[in-house]
Amino acid sequence: MKLKHIVLWKFKDEAEGRTRAENAQWMKEHLEALVGVVPELLSAEVGINVTDSDAAYDAVLISTFEDKEAAARYKVHPAHQEISSYCKKVRLSRVVCDYWIED
Repeated sequence: MKLKHIVLWKFKDEAEGRTRAENAQWMKEHLEALVGVVPELLSAEVGINVTDSDAAYDAVLISTFEDKEAAARYKVHPAHQEISSYCKKVRLSRVVCDYWIED
């Protein structure tokens, strides 16, 4: 079994010199680029919201790891930490869900 890690973000309208849409795109480009850089990250897909709703989040990360320990190593990897630090500056909120999937 593998661990599926889902994160959703709402971004500030303007932060770090970028619009909300630009920050969503920045997150997509940088997080997806971690595949092959962070060994524990088996897959990463970032989707940018297209729904016009106040209830919608701006972006979602769907990633896969071998297990919880691999996800924990990913979390502290310097390449991920750099992106995470930026994200904390531009986000309004974040929610997470992890669950097991069959191989």
